[in-house]
Amino acid sequence: MSAVLCESRVGRVRWKLRMVMADRKITNKALADELGMNPVSISKLKSKDDLPEIGGESLAKLCKAITKLSSIPCTPNDLIEYIPEKEQEASAS
Repeated sequence: MSAVLCESRVGRVRWKLRMVMADRKITNKALADELGMNPVSISKLKSKDDLPEIGGESLAKLCKAITKLSSIPCTPNDLIEYIPEKEQEASAS
């Protein structure tokens, strides 16, 4: 027996790094320096609207860096939002 997900019935996971950084006034350079990354890599990560392929450890490091730079606690829930199918359809109308 195989499970098949019908695309029209699946919600969407939205990546909110851009909004979190803007709200906390964190620059690409500051976050990149804190993580030991290139600012261009942060820019690419920030420009995504759908959840990028990112592991749990990387997500934790990202949250820790954002918390340190903004002094406001950051959790994965701040960076990821699940949009159920019904809300997705309503916003498309």
